[in-house]
Amino acid sequence: MGEEINSGIVKELMKIKGEARGVHLKNDGDFVLKEKGKEGIEKLEKELEKLGCPIKYGKINQFDFYPAGMRIISLLAIKKTFGWTDEKIEELGAYAMQVSWVIKLFTKYFFSIEKTLKEAPKIWSKYFTIGELEVEKYDFEKNYVILKVKNFNLHPIYCICLKGVLLGVIKMVVKSKKIICEEIECLFKNGKDHEFLIKW
Repeated sequence: MGEEINSGIVKELMKIKGEARGVHLKNDGDFVLKEKGKEGIEKLEKELEKLGCPIKYGKINQFDFYPAGMRIISLLAIKKTFGWTDEKIEELGAYAMQVSWVIKLFTKYFFSIEKTLKEAPKIWSKYFTIGELEVEKYDFEKNYVILKVKNFNLHPIYCICLKGVLLGVIKMVVKSKKIICEEIECLFKNGKDHEFLIKW
């Protein structure tokens, strides 16, 4: 399944097991509002209505859980509506880390990379009822960490968004202008799980 979206794909995405916290959708709406204004939100919501998955971003309860498929539908609809690049979707993911209430709950752990990595699996479970985040490997002398996401089969577009999310978190604790994140293993590219290498 690529990055296309239509009513048939929406129905398939809504069959995905698991749930995502409403904060995902709220952050999507907030980012679109910041980039495209009220007219952009209205345009996006009309597109979602046509697709058979109406989402009113202003009425989303960020603390509630919603079907995980809605999280993907929102991203795909955003990309289609505005013709955004992968880099822009990654930027959306990073933006979410700046404003998320979940991250604010864990702010006390963001004073060191060690504490952040220790708490990362707990943070994940606040966002999703599916998948597990693990620290696969790290070397603070060589300035890198590999994070693994297991049992998480949503959609390739979320891999792009998640790169931005992980970059946003690491930037809170690592003082470097050269932080990069790349997915070195992907479930959608014949990988067993998702693995992200972050270097700084």
